Amino acid sequence: MWRRQQGRFRPVGCGVEELRRCWREREAALRKARREQQLVSKRLLRDSALEEAEGVAAILGEAEIQQFLRLAQQGTEGKQREKALVHLRRGLQHLETQQTFIRLEGSMRTLIGLLTSNQALLQLEAARCLHELSHSEQPAVAEACLPATSYLLTYLSGHSSDFIELCLYTLGNLIVESEAVRRQLLPQGIVPALAACIQSPHMAVLEALGYALSQLLQANEAPEKIIPSILGSAIPQHVLRLLQPGPKLSPGVAVEFAWCLHYIICSQVNNALLITHGALSTLGLLLLDLAAAVQRTEDAGLELLACPVLRCLSNLLTEAAVEAVGGQIQFGDERVVAALFILLQFFLQKQPSLLPEGLWLLNNLTANSPSFCTSLLSLDLIEPLLQLLPVSNVVSVLVLTVLCNVAEKGPAYCQRLWPGPLLLSLLDTLAFSDTEVVGQSLELLQLLFLYQPEAAQAFLQQSGLQALERHEEEAQLQHRVRALRETALHG
Repeated sequence: MWRRQQGRFRPVGCGVEELRRCWREREAALRKARREQQLVSKRLLRDSALEEAEGVAAILGEAEIQQFLRLAQQGTEGKQREKALVHLRRGLQHLETQQTFIRLEGSMRTLIGLLTSNQALLQLEAARCLHELSHSEQPAVAEACLPATSYLLTYLSGHSSDFIELCLYTLGNLIVESEAVRRQLLPQGIVPALAACIQSPHMAVLEALGYALSQLLQANEAPEKIIPSILGSAIPQHVLRLLQPGPKLSPGVAVEFAWCLHYIICSQVNNALLITHGALSTLGLLLLDLAAAVQRTEDAGLELLACPVLRCLSNLLTEAAVEAVGGQIQFGDERVVAALFILLQFFLQKQPSLLPEGLWLLNNLTANSPSFCTSLLSLDLIEPLLQLLPVSNVVSVLVLTVLCNVAEKGPAYCQRLWPGPLLLSLLDTLAFSDTEVVGQSLELLQLLFLYQPEAAQAFLQQSGLQALERHEEEAQLQHRVRALRETALHG
């Protein structure tokens, strides 16, 4: 699945596939940053080698902009008209030129006229000019492109995959800019247009579509105004089809649509519909495929897909509709748990920041499922789980929560947790300064003492009471410390 497919993308510039890989890595960072700072993510489609050959683009003044537009519109030769638009496009890489362009009366109308020309090369260059404007850091510049959106949508049903890809990235950039843009695109039919376009056989088009769709889904108004329309279309079924593991799975496309699925699930508009469409099964199989891929390759790009897949599964497992369709992930609890631990080991070595994502899924799997807890024990995975405790406080809390899920299933489960390295690990966590870690440790010890009385005796023999003393004066922990001491001493 994750082997590089040579020659899959057209050989433009310094390697479009490398550019897409950089985009995907940048998007992962931006998604994380967006959660913290609400950053806006845009993409720019350029031919790097051609840009380098042409040299540094000049800032254009009003007269030059008007001259290039006039030549593009009225020039006597096709090459001359095309060259004028190339000069304009390169000038529009500068914010100063962009601001001058939108101030000029009739400039956008002229550019849209060229976009609707019957000459393909002029159309393409006009679309590239719009793309530069859509990527502007100034909202007013991007909003000036509003009159072009209906044409961009129309061209999504065209025959040129390169042109469709460019239109999709331009739309994606405009979508993220403001609600005014999205408010115009919805009645113009962006959802049906994307639903038709998602059936394209071209991977570059699908990746661009995934980008545009993800921008639409992240809008503040998406749960009320956008996602219901998307769920009412054929888009969800096609998204799940594109996430099916197998030789046809494209990593770049899968990453985009896994994030799209994540945004839909987080909206909680109608997750039952996704479950009935087989979302759990598709995501579970993809999880198994990712774990197999980790064992075959050192590809650092794997985590780009693993993150949204883990989140989608975690969130879907909390839905009441899961039980209504006959349980959870229906292809072997042990396979799922084993695959998840392969990914956890991979994250530990390559991407520790993703450990909480995997552990949160493990928490949701074990919370209400004795069979997943049994798998955890029968595969001897308690010790590998304990080895994650020193990574961070967040990881420690999640590890301890999973162990609580196992322990609360009753005496038979606590019996299998004990003896072993668990007590020493818990004594170590009682030395932590983080209140949440200590509190979760106390909860786990309370369950062990309740169902496995010899654990309390071992705790006392290992100076457990002294370990508790340091937390006696902490307001958040006082009650639990006293309750645990009472249980240890008197049962």
